[in-house]
Amino acid sequence: MEGWNRAIELIDERLGGDIDAAELARVALTSEYHFRRMFSTLAGMPLSEYIRRRRLTVAAAAVRDGRESLSDIAVRFGYGSADSFSRAFSAVHGIGPEQARRPGAVLRSQPRLSFHLTIEGSTDMEYRIVTTEEFRIVGRSTRAPIVFSGPNPAIESFERSVSATERARLAALSDREPTGVLSVCDEFADERVEGSMLRYTVGVATMAEPSPEDDVVAVAAGSWLVIEGEGQAPEAIQQLWARAYAEWLPANPYRLRPGPELLSVEPLEHGRARGELWLPVEPAS
Repeated sequence: MEGWNRAIELIDERLGGDIDAAELARVALTSEYHFRRMFSTLAGMPLSEYIRRRRLTVAAAAVRDGRESLSDIAVRFGYGSADSFSRAFSAVHGIGPEQARRPGAVLRSQPRLSFHLTIEGSTDMEYRIVTTEEFRIVGRSTRAPIVFSGPNPAIESFERSVSATERARLAALSDREPTGVLSVCDEFADERVEGSMLRYTVGVATMAEPSPEDDVVAVAAGSWLVIEGEGQAPEAIQQLWARAYAEWLPANPYRLRPGPELLSVEPLEHGRARGELWLPVEPAS
């Protein structure tokens, strides 16, 4: 975590200028792709949003101090005009900078983040690393928003629209791991946050030729982290991502690489389910 905390320090040092995500990733000893994805998941907000909030938290102190003009403060914190600064300030604090200078004005503060490793529980996480050649996912695709916890109405509606006959046809095409009909997520927004859009596919991993009406997701060769979990659906299945991001990735010499995320789910009794999550990863060095 030392590299990640140094990246956070670097953000604060450069709030008055350009902040390069690629440089932050180098300081954290990882790729920009992995840094952005991990940051959004662990911090609960995109990197760009954290930078904006920190910048305007620090700028608020200068606004309240009153010794600089708003134009000078805007320039010092990287805004092209007092108007653009005022709009950004209002979006974070709920009031404009002029109002912020009045006695009793209430402002919002974004504390500086700090990353720490913690020990939780005493159970091991079982996982495997699988390396595959390139293949394809064949099935039906839609666009849907990300939901971190609880049901996802858009995905549930799409799942219901895929008939049992269509699922049986797809299942017959499955000829490689992960087997069976899968839930596939890819084409995420750059900074993956709740409510942003992704492509969601109900399909199978196959080398078979797709039919003209099929949607196809090309999958590059590479390594995969595979973890399993069982419990009450959908929470136990959603926890597979949380365990991978918050527990496994910080503790192992791997990082995320671009690629789809693959999930197979087996319904059990009493609203329970067993899930197997495949995440594309690569050695960290």
